[in-house]
Amino acid sequence: METVNDAGIVWENCLKVIRQHTSDQSFKTWFEPVMPYKLNGKKLIIQVPSQFFYEWLEDNYVELLRKALDYSIGPDGQLEYSIVVDRGDKVNNRPPQSQSVGTNNNSNNNSGNNNSYGNNSNNNTPKYQRNDYQRNNYNTPNQEPKQVKSPFELRDLNALQSDSFLNRSYSFDNFIEGDCNRLARAASFAVAEKPSVTSFNPLMIYGGVGLGKTHLVQAIGNFIKNNSLSEKFVLYVSSEKFTSQFINSIKNNSLQDFMSFYMQVDVLIIDDVQFLSGKEKTQETFFHIFNHLHQSGKQIVMTSDRPPRDLEGMEDRLLSRFKWGLTADLQSPDLETRIAIIQKKLQHEGVEIDFEVIEYLAHSIDSNVRELEGVMISLIAQASLTQKTIDLELAKRTLNHIVTESEKEVNIDTIIGVVTEHFQVRIADLKSKSRLRSIVIPRQVAMYLAKEMTNLSLKSIGYHFGGRDHSTVIHAIQTVNDLMDTDKEMNNTVHKLSQKFKK
Repeated sequence: METVNDAGIVWENCLKVIRQHTSDQSFKTWFEPVMPYKLNGKKLIIQVPSQFFYEWLEDNYVELLRKALDYSIGPDGQLEYSIVVDRGDKVNNRPPQSQSVGTNNNSNNNSGNNNSYGNNSNNNTPKYQRNDYQRNNYNTPNQEPKQVKSPFELRDLNALQSDSFLNRSYSFDNFIEGDCNRLARAASFAVAEKPSVTSFNPLMIYGGVGLGKTHLVQAIGNFIKNNSLSEKFVLYVSSEKFTSQFINSIKNNSLQDFMSFYMQVDVLIIDDVQFLSGKEKTQETFFHIFNHLHQSGKQIVMTSDRPPRDLEGMEDRLLSRFKWGLTADLQSPDLETRIAIIQKKLQHEGVEIDFEVIEYLAHSIDSNVRELEGVMISLIAQASLTQKTIDLELAKRTLNHIVTESEKEVNIDTIIGVVTEHFQVRIADLKSKSRLRSIVIPRQVAMYLAKEMTNLSLKSIGYHFGGRDHSTVIHAIQTVNDLMDTDKEMNNTVHKLSQKFKK
């Protein structure tokens, strides 16, 4: 085969093969987002959007990728993944990763963002086989399960209670989509439109606190109940509630009623499955329920604070089933998404404020959606109670009142205040374009402390110092670090200022 030295052409040839062996939906979901990055000899490097994306391709399409490489490059062709770093300015604690498919003769010659993880031979297959599951049937009694009341109310289990325990305020319409959650939102909507029909069964959504996991899965349930032509029984339950129900059913000698109830559910949404960790009997019962529902063509949706591979204290057979469908992550919202969330909240409340205030709030709070919405509620309440307009000053005062108990929250305004007082300069000077050393040094120290003492991104820090870009902040941090190594007085000054925030 003629050597092709252009990554784009090579990847297009790969896609010709892939397109022939995948459905349109799978192709759009898993291969259209992939970008050709570089061609080094017979090694093609492709960019994928996330660690999860790379793992899904390796688990499900490694043989197809091998076939595509054979066609486009030849049997000696190699494939490497470059995982795109988060677009935000936060330092990523885990380096971007890559993995080779095929024989890798250049073991440690990767550069840039690619790290090699060894070789894969041509006989790679997905780790989890559906036929293993088909052989592991759960034997239920021959008699029809009797109609039982929801185990949420265990006092009387004689009649079916079909309360779904969903919060109707959670919908797809009021879920703000961004780069941080696009895959999870798209997968959730696909499941909501066609429960049990897509290959996303089970669907697991994972991520940190306050990023929208519960919102998304309850949006699935609400959409199905409101739009499904058939009357599907949708049930939302937390893993802690499930465990409590299981324990009570044993205590009340009603375990069979408990099992029968869950086996009638059409769409089971279970929140925070990580709390099943270490509960062996509860896991065993959930395993049998999971098997029965899945074999019966029912939809299972779960949330977790971490991906299945990081769930400790779980039975291997349960973890393997978690990985059968789709696992999608939620990340901290980027600046644009945070601005959109604030605007949506204000629109819902019928409140109008200047964009300057919105931008200030979005730059100041970048941890999670829940905290952002909490600040908005506090701000609207403050304005309503004091009969004041929501301006920048009120926003700053409201943020100052929201502190953590571990230590007083250090925010950008307190840092600027301490630095300006120590160096006897004005706040306006720090935000100005002045290049005087008497202004530059305090400004750089303030930027350094902001990075050390807060969770703000470099871009957000720069915004608070006259709209400077992240490269200026990086330079300031490096300058202060260098001065601290060579100038004892500067070292003492920075440590002295740092101590003021720890009292």
